[in-house]
Amino acid sequence: MDPEFVSAIVRVARGEEVNVAAFCRAHRISRTTFYKYVARFAAEGADGFTRRTTTPHTSPTKTPAALCEAVLRARKELDEAGLDNGPQSISWRLESLGFDPFPSRATVYRILIDHGQIVAQPHKRPKTRRRFEYADPGGLWQIDGMEHYLSTGQKVCVLQILDAHSRLDVGTCAATSENGANAWRSLEQAFAGYGLPVRVLFDNGLAFSAKHRGGTSALERTLAGLGVQTITSSVYHPQTCGKNERVHQTLQKWLRKQPAPDTLDELQALLDQYRVIYNNRRHQSLAGRTPQQRYDATPTVAATPEPKIRYGHVTRSVSHTGIVQFDGHSISLGRRWGDQKAVLHWRGDDVTVMVGDAIARELTLDRSVTFQPLTTLSTKS
Repeated sequence: MDPEFVSAIVRVARGEEVNVAAFCRAHRISRTTFYKYVARFAAEGADGFTRRTTTPHTSPTKTPAALCEAVLRARKELDEAGLDNGPQSISWRLESLGFDPFPSRATVYRILIDHGQIVAQPHKRPKTRRRFEYADPGGLWQIDGMEHYLSTGQKVCVLQILDAHSRLDVGTCAATSENGANAWRSLEQAFAGYGLPVRVLFDNGLAFSAKHRGGTSALERTLAGLGVQTITSSVYHPQTCGKNERVHQTLQKWLRKQPAPDTLDELQALLDQYRVIYNNRRHQSLAGRTPQQRYDATPTVAATPEPKIRYGHVTRSVSHTGIVQFDGHSISLGRRWGDQKAVLHWRGDDVTVMVGDAIARELTLDRSVTFQPLTTLSTKS
């Protein structure tokens, strides 16, 4: 504080003669302020010159300490359980525990910021995108696999099947690897619980599809025989299967908080436990409803019993010895067609091979063997 101001206050308080009006004009302060400090000095001495805080005695809008403690405790408990512990999940948890009134998402966010639990990163705010969502449960399922490791270090696979309308986990299975047989086993278990979907979406993994290799996989043929349409994502476009990628992350986070399983059976027991938790936890993209609630809210659609026959065509080079490769099979055409380009038109297992304008061969694939010899029995008349 200005020494001249302090000196003038002290002198006036002691009864000395001071031209207060002139002093205040020179120092650009009001006489009210001057005499306020005279009164403080008379009552408190030198402490009267200490600046007072402007904070009000009461703050009705300040978050209660009990609420802050509850929010931080809920965040810790959710993290220890391997579940999402963001502001919305914390708000829902306190609501489920009967906290009245439970805090809004914004209030929880502010508490976490104030206590250094999170750092605001507005540049990471998600962009608004159109959600890929089917109108009815059963309209589309998505299946995808992810790697996981047992406590022994053995690499295994977890296959997850998700309903694209409700995000319901209709099947999560532990398997030795991602292959067609394990994918079919996982789908069979899901069919037993929820019936046949209209469509199944998967990526271009060898276990699922051979579409982009010019043929059909055993899984695609089996599903087509049940009347289930199969859809594959575009090559190098994982966003199509984005729901599966996100649900993989949710499962991985939960598994990291559990004891590492020693065997596939122990892993499957954990996955069964996870499915119950996941399907009955509130989801932000479902307006706070659980996947099970969303699935139950709308009648389920199902596949028609009529088989879906797949068809298409593909161009292949014929070897010098007259062999053309198609859908994992070697088809013999004869040496006369060697070193040429062939176009194979196929519908189901029926194949017509054309070289130029000529039909080089017509046959029905024998799926039990790889080599399709040029014999009367295997060639259609």
